[in-house]
Amino acid sequence: MAEKSKKDIQSTLSPVEYSQLLLEVKERVRTAQYAALKAVNTQLVGLYWDIGKMIVERQKDSGWGKSVVERLSADLQEKFPGIRGFSVQNLWYMRQYYLEFSGDEKLQPLVGEIAWELEKAIIPRIKELKGQLPSSEAISNLLEGIYD
Repeated sequence: MAEKSKKDIQSTLSPVEYSQLLLEVKERVRTAQYAALKAVNTQLVGLYWDIGKMIVERQKDSGWGKSVVERLSADLQEKFPGIRGFSVQNLWYMRQYYLEFSGDEKLQPLVGEIAWELEKAIIPRIKELKGQLPSSEAISNLLEGIYD
């Protein structure tokens, strides 16, 4: 079966039909891109949560200190060249992220939906804002509004 020429295809679609098709495909591409970015962010934040938890547990159980986190950072950067996010400072952010949100079962999954770069901006201010932070329910409502 011979392929239709471009001219044959154009003659079967009106300009209005083609414009509608193009709009639908572009919208579907954007929707898929957003879903993919959200899934990647969720996985990365989950990974960072787990790394923070591992650091906290090792510090508690084995007396880990600053030098171990520095070594872990260097080793991770060596094992995963080209993947950013394993700096010493970022590992400390992961630890603090876990410590700050692990105690609130309602808040922790919601915080996992926020982009890591935003979380890094929030983390240093958590302690000063602790008394001013809205309830878990208020944050949940806010986040649901963002992602709906």
